[in-house]
Amino acid sequence: MVPSIRQQYNQAFTETTYQQYLNELNSLHPGAIEFRVAETPVFIDRSFKEKILSACESIVDVITQPDFPARSAHAIPTGLHVPNEPSFSQFIAFDFGICENESGDLEPQLIEMQGFPTLFGYQVWQDDCCRRHFHIPDQYSTYLNGLTRDTYLQLLREVILGKHAPEEVILLEILPHQQKTRIDFYCTADYTGIPIVCLTELQQEGRRLFYEKDGKKMPVKRIYNRIIFDELQQQSAEIQEKGKLLFQDLDVEWVPHPNWFYRISKHSLPFIQHPYVPPATFLSDLHSIPANLEDYVLKPLFSFAGQGVVIDVTQADIEGVKDRENWILQRKVKYANVIQTPDNDAAKAEIRIFYFWKDGTARPIPVNNLARLSKGKMIGVRYNKDKTWVGGSLVYFEQ
Repeated sequence: MVPSIRQQYNQAFTETTYQQYLNELNSLHPGAIEFRVAETPVFIDRSFKEKILSACESIVDVITQPDFPARSAHAIPTGLHVPNEPSFSQFIAFDFGICENESGDLEPQLIEMQGFPTLFGYQVWQDDCCRRHFHIPDQYSTYLNGLTRDTYLQLLREVILGKHAPEEVILLEILPHQQKTRIDFYCTADYTGIPIVCLTELQQEGRRLFYEKDGKKMPVKRIYNRIIFDELQQQSAEIQEKGKLLFQDLDVEWVPHPNWFYRISKHSLPFIQHPYVPPATFLSDLHSIPANLEDYVLKPLFSFAGQGVVIDVTQADIEGVKDRENWILQRKVKYANVIQTPDNDAAKAEIRIFYFWKDGTARPIPVNNLARLSKGKMIGVRYNKDKTWVGGSLVYFEQ
């Protein structure tokens, strides 16, 4: 993205340095990083950064409209509505591909968004390690909106904790120590002091929830939610039964509330109009099937890590969809082979921008990011087996 920095980075790169980088990344919580870590960060200049943020802000404009709750009401699947929903999501993530337009120019294109947490803690640790092992220009930072490592972590603590003590707030997940993103859980606990609690460990007394710490029953006043609620339906009967308590009217705060996972999602894409947001239509609103289906991608509203996405769409694929309100047809984008690598096999890149929305403020703000590099047909581990210079990374933006 910044040719001079890319050239210098690649020339200075050694496998020994990369292995030392990985060793330090893994030293904080050994064995907790299961995903591949890429050999390089992504360097983005100020102009491209502003393009990404302009798209994000236009989406925030839609999300903050008074009619957004009504427009997104149908996003929440039947049977998965959780009581006591606040009027906003404290966390939002926007995924952009670095793409090539018809003129051959690079531009960001929105791939997905979610009103849900992501690797908010781990990315701090990754930046720390990356800077110690590789040369990162002084005028480049992973943080946005003028934030620094310290002010970012302070804001993260404020948003997660609210007005409560760390022991009164829990990071809640299903079998958290088996999750591939558990390194982020551990980093978050390190930075905020909150405990990591499995759904199966919750105790209920009326409208109150508790967990056990050192043999003592502790009240839960606020939940930093990492559970994807429709994944509950894929769990054992015992866990599904336990999960029913979360749909009750509980005396607890959510950060973010589970309903916002669905409200800010692929369901919102048809409502967004911006040059960097590919046009999308609900299948239920599709009056005729486009003749140029090769220019579209078919996406289920409720899927994760690219599962269920149809890249090479046919008329039969569209006609075979029964629940048409739960699928969108979106204009296909062309990922650019933008990250030059030493083996001359360039990588594609996807950038996730983190937005935090603190209680009492009018809008969320951009704060940090992560990146994923790919040489396969899609972003994700299953599409990049046996490849190098791919995997999880981060972006350094020109300030």
